[in-house]
Amino acid sequence: MAELCYLSAVELAARLRRRELSAIEVLEAYLGRIATVNPALNAVVSLDAAAAREAAATADRALSRGDEVGPLCGVPMTLKDGHDVAGLRTTVGSTVFDRIPTADGTVAARLRAAGAVIVGHTNVPPFLADYKSENPIFGRTDNPWCADRTPGGSSGGAAAAVAAGLSPVEVGSDLAGSLRLPAHFCGVLSLKTTEHRVSTVGFFSPPPGVPRTVRVLGAPGPIARTLDDLDLVLRVIAGPDGRDADVPPVPLPARRRVDLAGLRLAVATELPGADVSPSLRAAVDRVATGASDHGARVSADLPGLDWGEQRLFGELVEVVTGVFDPDAQLADERRTVGWYLTALHRRDAFIAAWERYFDGYDALVLPPAQTTAFRHDATGYDRQGYSMVFANLAGLPALTIPARVDDDGLPIGIQLVGPRWSESRLLDIAAALEDADILPGFTRPPGY
Repeated sequence: MAELCYLSAVELAARLRRRELSAIEVLEAYLGRIATVNPALNAVVSLDAAAAREAAATADRALSRGDEVGPLCGVPMTLKDGHDVAGLRTTVGSTVFDRIPTADGTVAARLRAAGAVIVGHTNVPPFLADYKSENPIFGRTDNPWCADRTPGGSSGGAAAAVAAGLSPVEVGSDLAGSLRLPAHFCGVLSLKTTEHRVSTVGFFSPPPGVPRTVRVLGAPGPIARTLDDLDLVLRVIAGPDGRDADVPPVPLPARRRVDLAGLRLAVATELPGADVSPSLRAAVDRVATGASDHGARVSADLPGLDWGEQRLFGELVEVVTGVFDPDAQLADERRTVGWYLTALHRRDAFIAAWERYFDGYDALVLPPAQTTAFRHDATGYDRQGYSMVFANLAGLPALTIPARVDDDGLPIGIQLVGPRWSESRLLDIAAALEDADILPGFTRPPGY
């Protein structure tokens, strides 16, 4: 059962199409693994086995008839608690949002249209607002690499589930590193998409009568164990849906093989004001050296901007999340309409600085956080986001991929950041680093 549950989504889909496996067989393997592994891990928190079995049976009938099927036909998967799935309990980690949606959000609808079998939801912190995944409804999720450590947040349940073989792929979200930190902590891959690459309709749905929130800064994206699985899910969920007017029809280029020789890579072992641990800095240095040895043009360089402008991220998040109570007064009453327009202008300048910077580079390589997974009782970890929120403020895509396991047996990832709309290019660069054995790919946690 474990070996089947560690097949990639691409491989599962191929075997299902060849009828080497049935969708019911694959689903039952995952349900059995969830029943065995999840009680101790607590990654999957809401399960709808009956609906999943019905969807798997539908997939099997379509496959047996030889129908034209979607790229995920019969592949089971979980989603971060926050993506609306019709009939599946959604809480966003809070009793305020605890409900059963009657309709799919765009992400769930597109996954279903591609044939995916949605099994359940994975754990999150309240309101998706912590770098741990623990809430009063479902409790705490542990890290599969070490039960004393957090899997991160807010997509911590998602990353833990993928690492532990409870789901081949996931879709989480990233508002301040919520995909990247858990992927790094759990030794899996994640792709924070370009802002507005993926519709947010049906994600973090507000209570009735309250306008849709998280329309800026945040971005849904996949978590997986392989680059090809990230690409597969991205192509399913990306693009306009006719409901989210912010999503433009920007095409996703086809994947292609790239040569490290001639690639222009910027490298930063830490950002100004961030105190990154030696093991994470060493992981970035190792990638830089390996890429350089294969002919890449590697430079230690960051854009010339005021890194203190990252505080603008927190100010804008306060405005964005304030719409949950439209009549609420912001903490700083000086934040008028004029203030907001000025803040948007400042953000435009921040975005433009990064676009100019990437005129000279294909990608920036840097740590995804400041430490490896910290203990559940840790405090004072908010500055972990300093290595991540710049990408949210600038709307940039960011790929997190495993780099090594440290001396304490904890995974370390690196982060590849590129210009807006460059997701395919980042995947190609990461594939070249894997092909050159500079990056090792996914490693199963001990005991799993």
